[in-house]
Amino acid sequence: MFLYCRQLVALVLELLLFGEPPGLVSGSSLCRETSSLIVRPHSVSITEFGAVGDGVTMNTKAFENAIFYLNSFADKGGAQLFVPEGRWLTGSFMLISHLTLRLDKDAQILGSTKSDHWPVIDPLPSYGRGRELPGGRHRSLIFGRNLTDVIITGDNGTIDGQGSVWWNWFRTETLNYTRPHLVELIDSTDVIISNLTFLNSPFWNIHPVYCSKVIIQNLTIIAPLDSPNTDGIDPDSSDDVCIEDCYITTGDDLIAIKSGWDEYGISYAHPSTNIIIHRLVGQTTSSSGIAIGSEMSGGVSQVHIEDIHFFNSNRGISIKTSRGRGGYVRNILITGVILSNLKVAIKFNGNYGEHPDESYDPNALPIIEKISIQNVTGENIKVAGLLEGIEGDTFKQICLSDINLDVSSKSPWTCSNIEGFSDKVSPDICEPLKSKINPESKCYRLSNHLRSISQGTWMEFL
Repeated sequence: MFLYCRQLVALVLELLLFGEPPGLVSGSSLCRETSSLIVRPHSVSITEFGAVGDGVTMNTKAFENAIFYLNSFADKGGAQLFVPEGRWLTGSFMLISHLTLRLDKDAQILGSTKSDHWPVIDPLPSYGRGRELPGGRHRSLIFGRNLTDVIITGDNGTIDGQGSVWWNWFRTETLNYTRPHLVELIDSTDVIISNLTFLNSPFWNIHPVYCSKVIIQNLTIIAPLDSPNTDGIDPDSSDDVCIEDCYITTGDDLIAIKSGWDEYGISYAHPSTNIIIHRLVGQTTSSSGIAIGSEMSGGVSQVHIEDIHFFNSNRGISIKTSRGRGGYVRNILITGVILSNLKVAIKFNGNYGEHPDESYDPNALPIIEKISIQNVTGENIKVAGLLEGIEGDTFKQICLSDINLDVSSKSPWTCSNIEGFSDKVSPDICEPLKSKINPESKCYRLSNHLRSISQGTWMEFL
């Protein structure tokens, strides 16, 4: 509770710094927000199906019945399910295509604290098992599979997973299956999640996996800083994803880009690609503001991250991988970074470990190349960089430029099994990156496709 209060204080401080909610920093959009422009021809309220918003009555059946009814309008322009003011307790429920789930500003969807209200489903094929435990995993609170044209939005309404019971079960090792996410959409296209507050997820908050054309925008995501593995947003084996104007403070990575785990991810071979992250503010005392991996076996490429601010955190930017992962991380551009009070500004970890089983191939080495990080400022930073590749598998074409960090450590950079270039880096960069960036460096620049995305010419799918 004390940590949670500290997070609220931090949010107030950010409001003072920015003069407006940090998830709504003014400026032009890189992803085209359309949820407010889409009007469904049919709309019902959850109350029409017997739901009671007293925070006590279980409303799972009401959500299921409402969505079943609205499915009849899927070929008639779609429909909207409105959740009015109230505290709407529910177990896991499934969405349908051509649906808008819209919350009133004073609406709260509350996740049940009984595990049997969260059904157990099969593991993802790119993971081979639950992320925490062998076997299946609990289905997310809001779930969908093989959907198109789905919007989850509201006037800053709240979805609260009431995850403390799950965190306690995890800590006491009394779980039989992997914990559930708040929102998971699988094999879905044309997805918007916007203008909401997510609280206290049992596990990861928002998990689009095997998805395409996804906008995640104007979200506030909060969980206690000591809550286990409460990642904010984890795009996983997904493409054409735009994440913008979010404030996240949780117990793990704020955003982690993933693409499958060891031999399962290699076999499934579904990369994460064409991803934009723009205007992100947040805090994590255990993990990283932006992470790629550690599950990256299907590959991660064409990522543009811009205008991010992390404060009072463990790490700013990290790439996590290991022997046995295979896959690749390449063509990554991170620019416009502000760091305040961090232990480590940039970390590459080639020895992360954690394997799904003993069947992984230790000779499956990841390819890490063409990573450009530029325009970074930081104050009160303990260590500038821990950049550690893999022996016999050097991370290549790592380019750092225009970086100015106020660092307290007498050894600001530690580098091994890494090579690349640098320009205008303070404190002085480590020897493997001493070569000055020049036209022959082949450092990664913004690709033509992502440049067209950043100029607002994509996401015209709705």
